[in-house]
Amino acid sequence: MTEDEFTDINGKAISLQCQSHSNFCREFTVSAPKLSLRRIMVYTCSVWLVAYVVFFFTQNTAVLSSAIFITLVGMMLHIHFVKIDHETLLIVGSLGVQVSSSYASGRESTTFIEMSKIKDIVINEAIYMQRVIYSLCILLKDPSDPGAVSTVVPLFQSSKPRLNCLVKVYRSCQEILAQC
Repeated sequence: MTEDEFTDINGKAISLQCQSHSNFCREFTVSAPKLSLRRIMVYTCSVWLVAYVVFFFTQNTAVLSSAIFITLVGMMLHIHFVKIDHETLLIVGSLGVQVSSSYASGRESTTFIEMSKIKDIVINEAIYMQRVIYSLCILLKDPSDPGAVSTVVPLFQSSKPRLNCLVKVYRSCQEILAQC
């Protein structure tokens, strides 16, 4: 098992763990940094400060109560539905590809794609604003026309690793696909 440090498209540190279970099976895990306590405190304090200023002028205690409630509910929703701790790509040469996302709350989301449905794994580039963003994608075969592509499934959507990280995963995936 190897672990390398990379950065995402915004310059934040991420880590890539590569684990080779056999010649036909490899697992890649991209981990993002944990929730920042400083960021949570700044958000909470700013919401509560605004609520206190509104309370000071209106003398309505419901403002403070609703600010506390909104902050707590917002943090819980963010942790459960938005903040992904790590994303995993497991490629097994004869079976297929499993893509998993683990959220900060412990919830996991997993998708499996059979190898017979996979046409190829590619690095796709997209232009966003004034930047070129690269993403690793799985091309799925069109059932009616095996030579065509029906769907593009992007990988590592939350962590958004840079090209140097994607190239490492891509080359390893291509080695396994070439053996099938």
